[in-house]
Amino acid sequence: QVQLVESGGGSVQAGGSLRLSCAASTSSFASYCMGWFRQAPGKEREGVVLRSMSTEITVYADSSVQGRFTISQDNAKKTVYLQMNSLKPEDTATYYCAAGRLSGACSSTRNYNYWGQGTQVTVSS
Repeated sequence: QVQLVESGGGSVQAGGSLRLSCAASTSSFASYCMGWFRQAPGKEREGVVLRSMSTEITVYADSSVQGRFTISQDNAKKTVYLQMNSLKPEDTATYYCAAGRLSGACSSTRNYNYWGQGTQVTVSS
């Protein structure tokens, strides 16, 4: 089992940047897929970017963020980051870090069954 603690949300103007962090409490960080999801008001939660902590193969589940959002990891700190640049009002959502076992496909949002508490990102125009 893994516990996830997120930080780094906030409010920015359109065009600004934020970096989210997700610290994982596990002795086997490389055994997990980790990803970022988001849920906007009145909408279902959706995958944003997904990654294997072992191979670092990355999948952008939401094509609207490609070129603006970057996922990265620090294996020593067991932390995954989401750098968000050129933010738009439509990026406003609660962002969740999630983890799933490598035994499943990191590219499948259904593989993620461990969740952080969520952090709010608000982008104003």
